[in-house]
Amino acid sequence: MRAMDIIAAEHRNMRLVADALAALGERFATGKPDGADLHTALHTVELIADYFEFYSDRFHHKHESDVLFAAMRARSGRGAAMLDQLDRNHRDSHHELDRLRFLAGNPNRMEAGNLQALAEHIRAFREGFETHLRIEEEQCFPLAREVLTEEDWKAVETAFAAVSDPLDQENPGEAIALLKARITLLLPSPFGLGGVRDHIPATPHGRTHADVPTLAVEAVSSGYGRNDVLHGVSLRIMPGQLVALVGANGAGKTTLLRGISGVQPVTGGRIAFQGAPVARMSAADRVRAGLCQVPEGRHVFAPMSIEDNLRLGAYTRSAGEIADGLDEVYRLFPILQERRTQPAGVLSGGQQQMLALGRALMGKPKLLLLDEPSMGLAPLIVAEIFRIIRMLRDSGVTILLVEQNARAALSIADHAYVMEAGRITLEGQGADLIRDDEVRKAYLGH
Repeated sequence: MRAMDIIAAEHRNMRLVADALAALGERFATGKPDGADLHTALHTVELIADYFEFYSDRFHHKHESDVLFAAMRARSGRGAAMLDQLDRNHRDSHHELDRLRFLAGNPNRMEAGNLQALAEHIRAFREGFETHLRIEEEQCFPLAREVLTEEDWKAVETAFAAVSDPLDQENPGEAIALLKARITLLLPSPFGLGGVRDHIPATPHGRTHADVPTLAVEAVSSGYGRNDVLHGVSLRIMPGQLVALVGANGAGKTTLLRGISGVQPVTGGRIAFQGAPVARMSAADRVRAGLCQVPEGRHVFAPMSIEDNLRLGAYTRSAGEIADGLDEVYRLFPILQERRTQPAGVLSGGQQQMLALGRALMGKPKLLLLDEPSMGLAPLIVAEIFRIIRMLRDSGVTILLVEQNARAALSIADHAYVMEAGRITLEGQGADLIRDDEVRKAYLGH
């Protein structure tokens, strides 16, 4: 029944948030966060408290108590004591959240004694929260399936479907978007990235207003054997831009990237990188010039260590540049540093995407080519990968992003192109294309 599916999905989200809170509690207990990291951690506790109060207390708990539990009481006297206890938990939850906010926001919040008290309260909150959910899932919901009628379930479904969990919304408010990013940083795979932090590279490729495009593709054609794939494709990327190329699977997006990188023959047209034609440049020479690609499917070298994978991305650089590059990548992705001696094959899909991105950054790209970076990743991890891409763009890295997830790509793109059957059919600013009726029908599902 759909009502129980909705409730189960809401429970999964609330557990993810509670798990992130527990991860913060462990850090407070061990005294690990300090300085700016401690400020961020305390602010995240406040964001979590706001989420639980705004959504769980005002909607999820209310719908359970006022609709689901009320219907169960009307149909049967069974489980009355259990329902009374669950209702008391709902009513009392705001006191627990107020205590969380106080400990995270009072003037002495950064003192050791307060942090220990906060860690202890988080532990108690997490245990009580999990006990509450288990009672609902193991006792309350099975009883509801026994006693409620089809009409009752329709009323429950209507109540829960009326308001969606903000964590599931495509365009959440700023606070929820920030909370989603913070949760992703805190949670291990497969739900999160196992620990990354905001860090703009120390040597940004500053934006310029030069008239010469970083990349100019003019009437390019290419194919495989007798099968033509690209038919006169043209696009331009100016320094510092993030340009998205969207289209259905098989449209020719990856073929174009391979042609730009030099691993796919171009049968017609012209490609220029920073004003110079690249037709006579090998793929290796293009990497030396600063044209670096993150391939579709990541293609990390599974038996090799994580650090050796990163070093491969800098094989054209000096020893000093390699050391500096490793420092930069490890600051961007601390989980890679923690596991640097392990084989790359043990990483989760999201962490392998971080490794592939880090490997390309080791080459000090003047143009970063990203081929389907969201493929096969969980939604929270996709959101975090795109946040990192935005951060790189804001630091001045010029990016060509190829992506089937048109909504995500267009939402962060300065300029975008739509490719169909090997041809560019539409172009414009990302914000304009995401509102275009034809694009919405073809790629955004409405």
